[in-house]
Amino acid sequence: MSKLTADIQANLDLFIEESKQSKLVWGLRNEEGWLACDSTEFENSEVMPFWSSEEDAKTHNVEEWADFEVLQIPLDIFVEDWLLTLAEDGVLVGVNWNANLEGKELEPSDLAKLYL
Repeated sequence: MSKLTADIQANLDLFIEESKQSKLVWGLRNEEGWLACDSTEFENSEVMPFWSSEEDAKTHNVEEWADFEVLQIPLDIFVEDWLLTLAEDGVLVGVNWNANLEGKELEPSDLAKLYL
């Protein structure tokens, strides 16, 4: 049972809390690479979604994203490597999108600060 709700700030808080506990984040990847899509909040921006639980990532592994595999990323690599690279590439981070694909979209550096 997902803990995600319509409260995107609570879902962001849950992302930080759960990923710190498990030391993992989850994303979707296929043979072409990691899932990224157009931002709903910012024009001409791409966002890469991540979840704090495998279960929540799997709920999005359907329909047009069915060919993706749910994979874990160690938290230290995510914070120290991925967030830097995404910032350099100008890609936003989407965290704990709920079943309606609603979730916080933020700059990678802003997400990294939440781990300090």
